[in-house]
Amino acid sequence: MFCKKLCFKVAMKIKHLLLELSRRQKRVLGVATDVILTWLCLWLAFFVRLGPERLVNPVGDDYLWLFITAPLVSLPIFIRLGLYRAVLRYMGRDAFLAVFKAITLSTLVLALLIYWNRDAAVVPRSVILNYWALCMVAIGGIRWAVRLWLVPQDSAHLLRISRSQNTSKRPVAIYGAGEAGFELLGALERGHELMPVAFVDDDRSIANRFIAGKRVYTPKHIGQMIEETGAREILLAMPSLSRAQKKEILESLEKYPLHVRTVPSISELAMGKVKVADIREVEIADVLGRDSVQPEAVLLERCIRDKVVMVTGAGGSIGSELCRQIVQNQPKSIILFEHSEYNLYSIHKELEQIVQQVSYAVDIIPLLGSVTNAKHLLNTISSCHVDTLYHAAAYKHVPIVEQNIAEGIRNNVFGTLLTAQAAIIGKVKHFVLISTDKAVRPTNVMGASKRLAEMVLQALSKESILYLNKNNVFGLVNHCAFHNETRFTMVRFGNVLGSSGSVIPKFREQVAEGGPITVTHPNITRYFMTIPEASQLVIQAGAMGQGGDVFVLNMGEPVKIVDLAEKIINLSGLTVKNEESPEGDIEIKFTGLRPGEKLYEELLIGENNTLTEHSMIMRAHEEMLSWESLAELLGEIELSLRKNDYTDVRHLLLKVVSGYKPEKNIMDLLYNQNKKIAIEKVVSLEQKKR
Repeated sequence: MFCKKLCFKVAMKIKHLLLELSRRQKRVLGVATDVILTWLCLWLAFFVRLGPERLVNPVGDDYLWLFITAPLVSLPIFIRLGLYRAVLRYMGRDAFLAVFKAITLSTLVLALLIYWNRDAAVVPRSVILNYWALCMVAIGGIRWAVRLWLVPQDSAHLLRISRSQNTSKRPVAIYGAGEAGFELLGALERGHELMPVAFVDDDRSIANRFIAGKRVYTPKHIGQMIEETGAREILLAMPSLSRAQKKEILESLEKYPLHVRTVPSISELAMGKVKVADIREVEIADVLGRDSVQPEAVLLERCIRDKVVMVTGAGGSIGSELCRQIVQNQPKSIILFEHSEYNLYSIHKELEQIVQQVSYAVDIIPLLGSVTNAKHLLNTISSCHVDTLYHAAAYKHVPIVEQNIAEGIRNNVFGTLLTAQAAIIGKVKHFVLISTDKAVRPTNVMGASKRLAEMVLQALSKESILYLNKNNVFGLVNHCAFHNETRFTMVRFGNVLGSSGSVIPKFREQVAEGGPITVTHPNITRYFMTIPEASQLVIQAGAMGQGGDVFVLNMGEPVKIVDLAEKIINLSGLTVKNEESPEGDIEIKFTGLRPGEKLYEELLIGENNTLTEHSMIMRAHEEMLSWESLAELLGEIELSLRKNDYTDVRHLLLKVVSGYKPEKNIMDLLYNQNKKIAIEKVVSLEQKKR
């Protein structure tokens, strides 16, 4: 026992010394080892062929040249094929394939030299085959042995080391025993946080077998796997599956006490773009199971390639993704128009990195500004000669806009109006408004303002000439009429997964804090789509617009928010706490609908819609007003806003926005504060009279 412990300590000491060597020292050691192994393999090749009776003398006159030539031939080939650049601890199948190629090539070159010098010494032909086989065993084998020594493969051994060192490695199972799962296994074993203990795969041909020392379980034996391995987490290593297939797997995992996470695509891992630290939570799009709508490349490029493109609200959730998609479609230049300095800085920096990676010559122009600043808008559009404009600048959070009516309407309605008029004056060819399903029969000011913004573009699209007052907000005195050459398009879609204010990040934060998860109503439903999908829809719909079009996406079935909350709890390895399960981990609390919030959203006001050249995009035919009538109503709304007369603002919105059903009470904070002060003054005066 003493000798065993002593040997173990010596081995660990040697291992530590080897790991502490510099890279240069490790390469010198590797070269020296290969030289010695080459000589040994060559001598053994003769020994195997000739036997002990005819031992070859390596320093004799007949074979000295051969023992000198062998390492001189092998080492340059080994160096050229990268045998000394590989890190032994991280060697995979590609590295061992390189060893095979290097030994085979060096053996062939040595065989040719022996053939050319066959008169110098007699070398049996079988010596060459013996030499090749012995080199494969010795040179390849020592690398494999060192790899096994430096990185133990047995999970039980890893567990013992983990316990002995008092580490907190978390036992995890890998769902998917294919190439991605195998590569993930190696990455995890080299890490310090997660310890792979098993595979799960629905391929029955490999059930109960072992891959790299890890047992493969079938999905129906996950419970058994948890008991035998103690796994507390499962990582999905199936980058090629569709979202519908992932949804089936996720639903089957909800009943187990496992935290479910997913990994990047194996191509990203192999290229070094993603580290194991980037293992992330399951995308809610996979939970929903709706495969994204595939974009049409022709539509993506039609209004972007080689054109000057401008995005308002470029730093927002949708605006920033629009910018990413636009840059990849090779515009001539892109103008980032944003009122938040930090958001502008962030997206500008990110786009510069994207442009460097794809090597496109795209001019990126970051501009601070507000869509309510008419002169700055016009100056930007005119001086940059904008061809296509995506209007994503808007206040979109329902309760915030409900409590800040004036700023919400000024930004969403009049900001859109000023941007559209500046686009007409600046000869912009395509103008695309990012709208929302909340514009359909709205119950809140945000939805009503977005519907009114749609109506502004609908009305302007029918005007061949734009007339401006003499003292207009654009500062133009000598021009009052402009030909309208701009095609206006509106794109309406539902909630965007992962956007600022989205329920998904909020739910994840609440789970991380131990709950409860707050949901407004048990029956509330919403449509969902991913940010890239929404951005691609905007671009494609803009390319199809003929003027005044309202486009909507076929988004499938709406989703109950409470179901999403339950799935997020279950996929975090926790359970829902309710009357049926009082011992659960996370409770779901219902807080009641917020001001202006609807139980469900719609995408169309009427049933009159037609198909388009994109299979998943529909064209809605909504009612509209003439520009003359609408302009008069907008003037009245602006006057009421200046007077802070929100009662009149609400009356005008009811008059112009079809289906608008607001809350009974006006929720604007300043309005209610002023109302409170006025009431207090009246009460005070009455008290003084008494």
